Amino acid sequence: MELNGRPVSTGELSGLALQGYGHFTTMLVTDLRVRGLRLHTERLSRDCETLFGTDLDIARVRELARRAARARPSPSIVRVTVFDPALDLARPADRSLPQVLVTTRPAPTSEPEPVRLGIRSFSRDSPTVKSTSLFGSIRQRRAAQVDGFDDALFVGIDGRISEGPTWNIGFLDGSGLVWPQAPCLPGVTMELVSRAAQTLGIPVSTRPLAAVAATRVAGAFITNATTGVRPVAALDGVHLPRPGLLGRLAHAYRELAGDPL
Repeated sequence: MELNGRPVSTGELSGLALQGYGHFTTMLVTDLRVRGLRLHTERLSRDCETLFGTDLDIARVRELARRAARARPSPSIVRVTVFDPALDLARPADRSLPQVLVTTRPAPTSEPEPVRLGIRSFSRDSPTVKSTSLFGSIRQRRAAQVDGFDDALFVGIDGRISEGPTWNIGFLDGSGLVWPQAPCLPGVTMELVSRAAQTLGIPVSTRPLAAVAATRVAGAFITNATTGVRPVAALDGVHLPRPGLLGRLAHAYRELAGDPL
């Protein structure tokens, strides 16, 4: 764990821990290459402007992420978090000095098991920003697990499916690959899976999806940089099929070339 390329102190992390004002992106780094690197850096730039009103030095971010990845066996998970250690809770508009925190952890070594999702009525604050404020999302994940599910699937007050705590969800039906048309984080892996689908000739679209309709699809999966394409086994206790097309889609995603970090 390094802040601007040096060991970080507990004092410098206190603002992030107590206030949670910041944003991040998480990358799977394999042999110093990252799928969708440009999408990750564009997200960091966009969210930095949204939260702090300032530009982010992306060349420096890549240097810090590369340094951290080199210190870890490949593959590894590298998270870049942008926050201001000296942010004043009472006067957050007085500062625009975001800093770069890089943390690493080992990447999963096995294929993830299909996930069982429980539907929860919930919408993240500022859903298009990948913010460090995860309280609401983790609370819903915990509630779903207490009820016997693996994770939570969010629906808005209008009943439309949006996303999960740390992932996007996609569906397969007779028309191809369908992403929910609702406010959610535009995930990097979501975009890459769409590209993989197009290489297979699978039409990609977005449309409003109600939870009841989602239980009648030909298959579903969740996506993020850590797990890639993970099948959904059941939705609110309703079993979902696992078509062969889902395996082809997951393979096409894994075959996408990474960009040099």
